[in-house]
Amino acid sequence: MSAIRVIAARELKAYFATPVAFVFIVIFLALSGVFTFYLGGFYERGQADLQPFFGFHPWLYLFLVPAISMRLWAEERKSGSIELLMTLPVSAWDAVVGKFLAAWLFTAVALGLTFPMWITVNYLGEPDNGVIITAYLGSLLMAGAFLAIGSCISAANRNQVVAFIITVVICFIFLLSGFPLVLDFLAGAPQVVTETVAGLSFLTHFNALSKGVIDLRDVMYFLLVIVAWLYATTIALELKKAD
Repeated sequence: MSAIRVIAARELKAYFATPVAFVFIVIFLALSGVFTFYLGGFYERGQADLQPFFGFHPWLYLFLVPAISMRLWAEERKSGSIELLMTLPVSAWDAVVGKFLAAWLFTAVALGLTFPMWITVNYLGEPDNGVIITAYLGSLLMAGAFLAIGSCISAANRNQVVAFIITVVICFIFLLSGFPLVLDFLAGAPQVVTETVAGLSFLTHFNALSKGVIDLRDVMYFLLVIVAWLYATTIALELKKAD
């Protein structure tokens, strides 16, 4: 755990050592505001909740989170510093988890800076703050799943642009599997197939959490996705190390 903490602290500090972190946060906050107040019709709805805000999170993360994850390992491999990292007295799993936690914490900071939205909706009405807290939790878990996928793809690619594109495609598939269009297409398939495809969707699990429904199956789904893709990242690094 000490090795994980050291790596996470070093990586998190590195994010804020360059203007990239601040640019990302500004873009995330700006797009969140635009989508919520203009595209989401926040005022026109006449309801004291943040559903328009959280409704756009999957699509914001689809492009913004891969922009963070693409450099997790691709940059290390391109610069050659990954060889140095792998020679340190830390396991590949510790390095993977440490770098992932730093990226996840950075995303959590960006998400936490949207608190003025929460203050605004409380000023305008009397929202169910329990639902909002649950939605924030769901959003953070979903962001973690996106990051874990991006971490694996970054570990398997030297080129950051390629890692970004592949991550976007895979995450889009995870989102799309819960769309009515996909489920309607599988209408003739056995019910177990339709339920399995729908159960793999980030949207299916996030929508439940964003509505304030705390189901351990939704939480466990995101956690299992994170662990599975981080384990795959470790395997990818070990294979590259063997080469």
